[in-house]
Formats: sequence, C-alpha cells, structure tokens
Amino acid sequence: MTPLFPALPRSFAALTGANLAAQSAEQLSLAAVPLVAVLLLGAGPGEIGLLAALQTLPFLLLSMPFGWMADRLPRRRLMVGAELLRAASLLGLLAAVATGRLSIGGLAVLGFIGAVGTVAFSVAAPALVPALVPRAALAQANGRLELARSAAYAGGPALGGALVAWAGASAAFVLATVLSIAAIALLWRLVEPPMAPRAPRHPLREVQDGAAFVWHNPMLRPMLLTAVAWNIAWFVLQAAYVPYAIRVLGLGAGVVGVTLGAFGAGMVVGALMAPRLVRAMPFGRAIQLGPVVSVAAAAAMVATLVVPSAWVAGLSFFLFGAGPIVWTITSTTLRQSLTPSAMLGRVGALFLTVNAGARPVGAALGGLVGARWGEAACLWLALAGFVMQAVLIVRSQVGGLRRLPDAAA
Repeated sequence: MTPLFPALPRSFAALTGANLAAQSAEQLSLAAVPLVAVLLLGAGPGEIGLLAALQTLPFLLLSMPFGWMADRLPRRRLMVGAELLRAASLLGLLAAVATGRLSIGGLAVLGFIGAVGTVAFSVAAPALVPALVPRAALAQANGRLELARSAAYAGGPALGGALVAWAGASAAFVLATVLSIAAIALLWRLVEPPMAPRAPRHPLREVQDGAAFVWHNPMLRPMLLTAVAWNIAWFVLQAAYVPYAIRVLGLGAGVVGVTLGAFGAGMVVGALMAPRLVRAMPFGRAIQLGPVVSVAAAAAMVATLVVPSAWVAGLSFFLFGAGPIVWTITSTTLRQSLTPSAMLGRVGALFLTVNAGARPVGAALGGLVGARWGEAACLWLALAGFVMQAVLIVRSQVGGLRRLPDAAA
C-alpha cells in the first residue's frame, strides 16, 4: 500500500533545514531592527517607515534579475551566496551594536543588504524543489517548506522581541547570525542535479519570455491576478486594523498582539493540513480553497463592526493564516508543474515582483480610505477585494483540475 506521506529525498531534507534556519534568521532580524532603532536611537514613525521600505524594496527591484540567475546558475550556489550576504549584514548589525556605532542610515543599509539575500533565497528555493523531489511529491515538499516559514513567522518576532528586552540587541543578532550560518552549512550538504545546458540569450529577452509565458497561460494568469488582488486587499486591512482594534474595538496593546499572533498560528495549521487536503479533494478545488477562506476571514472582520469581539478578530486572522497558506502551497505546486524547468526562476520571480508591487498600493489605498471615511470603510473595501480575488480564481480553468497536469518540458 502506498504510504500517505512518502519519504522525501535526503537532499530535500537539507533544503528544508536550511529554509527553516534562514527564515528564522530573517524573522529575528526583522523584529529586532525596529526595536533597536526605537530603544537605542529614539527612532520615530518616519525612521521606522524608512527601514521597512528599504527592507521591502529589493523584492520589487531584484526579484526578476535573481529569477534570471536562478534559471542560468546552479540554484544551490545562488542560495549559498544569498545566505552569505544575509550573514554578512547580520554581522554588520552585531558589530554596530557592539561598538556603539549604530545609526538609522547604517540600519537601513544593512537591512537592505540582508533583504537582497532574502530575495535571492526566495526565488531560488521554489525553482530548486522540482529538481530534488518526484513530481507526485511536490505538494508535500512545498508544504514542508511553508511549514518551516510559518513556524519562523509565528515564533521569530516574539523571540526577537524577548531577546532584545531580556538580553539586549546583541543577543538577537548573535542568534540570527548563528541560524544564517547553519543555513549555509546545510545548503553546502545539498546535492543539486546538474542543469541542462542552454544557448545564451539576452537577459531582457529571457525575462520577457517568462512574463509572456505566465500571461498567456490560462491557469497561471488568473493565479497571478488573484495574488495581486489578495495582496492589495490584505494591506488595505493591515493599514486599518491596529487603529481600528484600539479605537473601535477597545482592545489593549497586548490583546491586539494576540489577535495578530493568531495569523501565525493559522499559517502553521494550514501548512500541516495542506497535504491532506490535496489528497482529499480535486487539486483545483484545493487551490481555490485559500481564496474562498480569505473571504470568510474578511467577513469575520467586518462582523466585528456589529459584534466588537477580540475573539472574532482573532478568528479572522487565524483564517487569514490558514487559508492563504494552503493557497501558497497548492498554487506553487501547480506553477512548478506547468512551468518548464528552464523557466522556473523567472516565473517564480514574476509572482514575487507583482506581489511586492501590490503591497504598497494596498497600504496607500488603506491609508487614504481610512483617513477620509474611517477604519470601517477599510474593512468593507478589504472585503470587496477579497471577494474579487475569490471570483477571479473560482471562474478560472483552475477549478476543473482533478490532479496536477502533465509535467512541462
């Protein structure tokens, strides 16, 4: 009898461990840097906004170049280089704290460098998975990677904050550096199959080919548009939630943090459940499940206008974590199956770029609507956006898939 979850190759186990270590290092540093800026440098909202912008800018600027590189260079080598860059930025942060030479400008530059490493890692890892595991195990493998990311997302910020509060900023950066070095060591053990030789072409033409492939594919195009609509709606909600929770729901800072933490718990539960869901229902329906659950999550948040409850708000964030992580796993699996192996990096990078570009649009839209009509209007606007993204994917050809389509050449 075929086991429910067959064993994955040893090389993939190395990738899973490296991914967990790298994601944990990233989340620790993302939590520690703004705390250090506020506590040691007295930074205000403007400085914190600058740090956040520079840490997200590489996703918009560099995803496509790294996607081209992931299709041309050994992906393991690209990931090792990415993690070395992150480790160097963390060592720079540690040195700045230890020597007392900390500054907002220095934090911004080092944060940008670390984020460059994150982008390269994020592009190369999904492109490498189909070369390491059998096609039938893609959903299981992607579930493992997303479970690691979910665990880091759920625990990293809390651990980073606790370390800064209890042991000082140096402790957080030391642990993040150790984790980054551990990721490098695990990647070093990974054995990547050789890439097929390809004729040289102009990088811009190859990037255009990747974008054209996605746009003309009847399944990848609606997935891309769904992701754009989801990210815009999500960041509209993010822009409004904290002031809404405090001013309208009357929640204290601690309770607001607990409701936000439900998102990470939902991610972990969704990542654990995804492989079982894939086996229990037609594959296309499993992909559509995440966007549909997002509508239920947004409706739960709107319901707090009538029932102002922290429990309902927490349920909303839990659903936002659980549903979309199933979408991430299943949509990544379908994308890997539909995309030729020589184009995996560019196609994945396009999705990453578009997602990154949608986020500031959503945040700005949420800020404008909230300032003019109040936080409640943002909740309704976010619900409309989540309904739109669900309609896009439900009306597409994706829902007709009973199993993964034939592998791309």
